[in-house]
Amino acid sequence: MKKRIAILGSTGSIGTQALDVVRKNPDRFEVYAISANRSVDKLIEQAREFHPEVVCIADESLYPQLKEALSAMPLKVFAGMDAIAQMVQLPSVDIVLAAMVGYAGLLPTIEAIKAGKTIALANKETLVVAGELICDLAQQHKVAILPVDSEHSAIFQSIVGEDNEIEKILLTASGGPFRTMEKAALEHVTAAEALQHPNWSMGAKITIDSASMMNKGFEVIEAKWLFGVPTEQIQVLVHPQSIVHSAVQFVDGSIKAQLGMPDMRLPIQYAFTFPERLHTDFPRVDLLHLHSLTFEAPDLEKFRNLGLAYQAMEQGGNMPCILNAANEIAVYAFLQGQVGFLQMSDLIEQAMQKADFIAQPTYEDYVHTDTEVRRLTQTLIH
Repeated sequence: MKKRIAILGSTGSIGTQALDVVRKNPDRFEVYAISANRSVDKLIEQAREFHPEVVCIADESLYPQLKEALSAMPLKVFAGMDAIAQMVQLPSVDIVLAAMVGYAGLLPTIEAIKAGKTIALANKETLVVAGELICDLAQQHKVAILPVDSEHSAIFQSIVGEDNEIEKILLTASGGPFRTMEKAALEHVTAAEALQHPNWSMGAKITIDSASMMNKGFEVIEAKWLFGVPTEQIQVLVHPQSIVHSAVQFVDGSIKAQLGMPDMRLPIQYAFTFPERLHTDFPRVDLLHLHSLTFEAPDLEKFRNLGLAYQAMEQGGNMPCILNAANEIAVYAFLQGQVGFLQMSDLIEQAMQKADFIAQPTYEDYVHTDTEVRRLTQTLIH
């Protein structure tokens, strides 16, 4: 029986690669629902190819264009974030791929968990902002959260079948485009340069996060919640080749790792098919032609965002939510040329110092924190 999938963020990097997985396995998967933020032309194109039951655009001003373009097709068209949150609850949906960018992915993921859907999680901000809430809900509703991030998928694949204590998680990072650049030179890098990732093809926001290593900081927080390991047992290793996607060290000293080419379709497909593995034509790692696999410690002085993420996780409460909201505003300001690359860390640190801390936040506290910190960070920019 085909698995029916709702893809949140179908026009983004993860969403389009997920559709490629479906395209290659039409006997296994059916696209039941798709959504996008503003990429209406691409969403229309996807709807015409995959014939989902439901199509939703977050930006309500684009609804008339979407509705008109798909008027001849027997499908339902909706608009707005509330509609996306309702879409994931449809009884026919088996798996929800949460691939929306940033904080926007939180509410639909919560609603999908409450509806008992299996979650293929590509939106790391969901666990960064509200990890404890999400994990409690998943346990309450007996919902599986299957990681799609290449690193967390690698960790997950390394512990499947294990019932042994984890001593350490080895979370790998490519180091981004500025790994070997002197800190002083980072003052002058442009958004265009930061968007040139050496190994991965991703959306703009996550590519900037990778360049600043905030993405790796988020992944540390995400790993804590997904695998129940304290942050002090999560070690970040810079691995420029991006072949070892992450590893787990057990208490006997053994290390298990998952290796593969930098191709997000592999972890996407694994989340869709777990515990089964399907044949693929994805590129393979040829160990005979790998000259070297190298590892090094991250430079926390140059990439301060990683240290700020550890700090936020250790403080707990709504501090990771503060971190995320400030980072989203800082990244977009950098992309628009309003702040420099290193200034992003300054803005985030100031926001963490100035925002109201809540030790035991509710969902409403997260919503309020996100709104207020975005406003605060905008004020700091100006």
